[in-house]
Amino acid sequence: MHIDLRGKVALVTGAGRGIGREIALTLASEGVRTVAMDVNPDHLAELHQVFVEHQFEGFQQVCDIREYSEIERVIQEVEHQYGRIDILVNNAGVASGGLVESLPEEVWDLNMDVNLKGSFLMCKAVLPIMKRQKSGRILNAASFAAMIPSLGGAAYAASKAGIVHFTRVLAGELGPWNITVNCYAPGVIPTDLNRFADRSPKEQKELLDNLSLRRWGNKQEIAHLICYLASDYASYITGTMIDISGGKLATQVPRMAYEWAANELNV
Repeated sequence: MHIDLRGKVALVTGAGRGIGREIALTLASEGVRTVAMDVNPDHLAELHQVFVEHQFEGFQQVCDIREYSEIERVIQEVEHQYGRIDILVNNAGVASGGLVESLPEEVWDLNMDVNLKGSFLMCKAVLPIMKRQKSGRILNAASFAAMIPSLGGAAYAASKAGIVHFTRVLAGELGPWNITVNCYAPGVIPTDLNRFADRSPKEQKELLDNLSLRRWGNKQEIAHLICYLASDYASYITGTMIDISGGKLATQVPRMAYEWAANELNV
């Protein structure tokens, strides 16, 4: 089985660094004409150099997805250049937080505006094009926090839980146009946003002890999932959330299996 995405047109938000950057580069390496969007021009400038070095097709656009007028400008440019949009990856996100009692209103608003409203606005902007094509793939970044939130993460968790139900409703609305809508929930993938890999050895062990696959996930594993969900092989998957957390919810105490395995190896 070979996933062939050549000639498709994709938009990836928050593509300047982290998981979004990996998604953009992986799609581009698969022959997708990839439009990388980010609010940070410096990050996009670095990404542009990689596109040039590898002769990837696509371009970069500075865009604040909280502003519909900025999104419309990008969509118009994409439509002018390529005439279609096949894939939308709503990856952009923030994760600022704090205890509810002392949580500043602007922190709550930032999470909702970027994580949830930004995804809504991006979808709203691409839908006329995808409906005209009678095809499309929309992929929204949820989070493990949408299933089990962390203390101090009310704003982030609420925004990501909203993404899950937004995805389901949109999938139902777009079924008649052969447009699929799914979301994905990464687990412990070290990034500049969460800094999992910078934590103390004790904290890292506690995090890894919760996983059936006791290792950090990597950004390319998320990008590979995106490629699959964007492909024809996933044409009958819509309205769902894919848990890509290394089996964090598989059993109650995953580390027990590693303790048993260690005993077997020492026999």
